[in-house]
Amino acid sequence: MTIRDVLLREIESLPEDRQGDVLTYVRFLKRGLAEPQQAVDARFAAALTAVRAQAAAQAITEEDVNGEVRAARADH
Repeated sequence: MTIRDVLLREIESLPEDRQGDVLTYVRFLKRGLAEPQQAVDARFAAALTAVRAQAAAQAITEEDVNGEVRAARADH
C-alpha cells in the first residue's frame, strides 16, 4: 500500500465538511514548499503597503491603532 493509498483512505473516512480542510492544508503545504522566501517577502511587503494605504485613506493613525490595542488588552 502506497502513501497515496493511505492518504486517500484517511481522507475518505473524514466527514465531507472536514475533507475541504484537508484540501486547504495540502494547498498550504504546496505553496509553502514551492514558494521561495523572496516571493513570500514580496507578498508580505505588498500587503503591508496596501494596509498602510487603506489606513491613510481612512485617516487611521498609528496612535489610533495603539489606542485600540491598549483598550483590547485592558478588557482582558
